[in-house]
Amino acid sequence: MALNRIESGAIIIAGSGMCTGGRIRHHFKHNLWKRNAHVIIVGYQANGTPGRALVDGSTVFRTGGEEIFVRAAIHTLGGFSAHAGQSQLLDWVSNFKKPHPRLFLVHGENNAKIALQKHLASAGWSADIPTKNQSISF
Repeated sequence: MALNRIESGAIIIAGSGMCTGGRIRHHFKHNLWKRNAHVIIVGYQANGTPGRALVDGSTVFRTGGEEIFVRAAIHTLGGFSAHAGQSQLLDWVSNFKKPHPRLFLVHGENNAKIALQKHLASAGWSADIPTKNQSISF
């Protein structure tokens, strides 16, 4: 709470992946409305998360039943995700011998899964993108 009284400037490091909970929401409540505040989002923010809304330019942030106007400058630093990218995944599957194991693309945004599915198909792989509640039999 003492951080809320600092007016001369401070760097606050608060980790919460997609800004969905924890201390970051408290810091947002006390700082997002300030024009001289800067927020640096490090890493990937999934669709539908508060972090993604900020990255996409949302002007309002909702937390604890309150709406906070976003006046802080929002910055992003990419390249810090722990997940493999498309080229890394294609390289990984290239190490499997035939017959190829069955692949299911279940993580990531739909357009990225479809693009990976197409690249895999061009390399001779079949990859399914299951739908919600879909049952799969082997």
